[in-house]
Amino acid sequence: MVELRPPKQTVKFVDEYCLWYKKLFSDVRNFEAFKYLHIGCISELKRKSLPEIAKIVGLDNYQGLHHFLTTPSWSVEDLRAMRLELILQILKGRPIILIIDETGDKKKGSTTDYVKRQYIGNLGKVENGVVAVTAYGVFCGITFPLLFEVYKPREKLKPEDKYLTKPQIGAMLIRKLQLMGFKFNLVLADSLYGESGTNFVSVLDELGLNYLVAIRSNHSVDLLKGQYTQYLKWQRFKRVFSDLNSENRFIREIIHGKREEHRYWQITTDTQNLPGNSTWYVGSKYPDITPREVGNFYGLRTWVEYGLKQSKNELGWADYRFTRYEDIERWWEIEGKCLPDG
Repeated sequence: MVELRPPKQTVKFVDEYCLWYKKLFSDVRNFEAFKYLHIGCISELKRKSLPEIAKIVGLDNYQGLHHFLTTPSWSVEDLRAMRLELILQILKGRPIILIIDETGDKKKGSTTDYVKRQYIGNLGKVENGVVAVTAYGVFCGITFPLLFEVYKPREKLKPEDKYLTKPQIGAMLIRKLQLMGFKFNLVLADSLYGESGTNFVSVLDELGLNYLVAIRSNHSVDLLKGQYTQYLKWQRFKRVFSDLNSENRFIREIIHGKREEHRYWQITTDTQNLPGNSTWYVGSKYPDITPREVGNFYGLRTWVEYGLKQSKNELGWADYRFTRYEDIERWWEIEGKCLPDG
């Protein structure tokens, strides 16, 4: 009987971390490729392409890494399930804050699956690219990726695909995470989701979840005859950041008709001028929440969104050179495992 050789050692903490997933790879070369990709992701390479990763880990060429991702003998579903199970073991039933967001990547051409001209939130404009809806957890100041799902535009659907809007995808991710055993004490999302009453907010209500969601400044609320909108007095609060620095901000509640379980808030840095880039409107369903809690919880969403955008860029989230979504999904799953905490 031929004795299998042990996998080559790399960086100690990478070896120790990847060991948790070793049983998913029947071939030692696949497990080594798995470790090499982790090293490439956290390296200081400006562009995390497979040829560049191969060079930095000492491989003669990148074909082995390419084969690992495009013709795998391992399952991305099994890898994801194990990662989420490890997170659940650490949480031990404790609830987390859940953030639903999206990531857009600019891509040239039209051969990549699900690429089209669409709004790319990272860029703040319409570009040719791919968009994925993402779910992140926050626990004790640590931010970690949970699930992602690519958005499939109607005109780019394959025969086996079903069209879902981004809010529908976000709601689907929440249901999946709950079925796996995750518990949430709060859900945060931007206005794309906050303005989707039927496909997203109603699902949060159905599941009995607390939430803070961004809404548009012209968000409409039906008032009964004789009812009117009240703007309560501004309250100052300190927005506390992760580095413990703080900044003065102001918040007031907006009551449409009479106060009910769904409440509305306005947050700003300047009560006189209400600058567009630092004034936010928020809808909430969270019993007994205080104005200060609304301000700081909502600020967590914007801070995490910005921080994860930078992390993804550093790790090479969009540096793939694949056209099939199945290959992109494997790249994203490994990238997500490398994301640093907040």
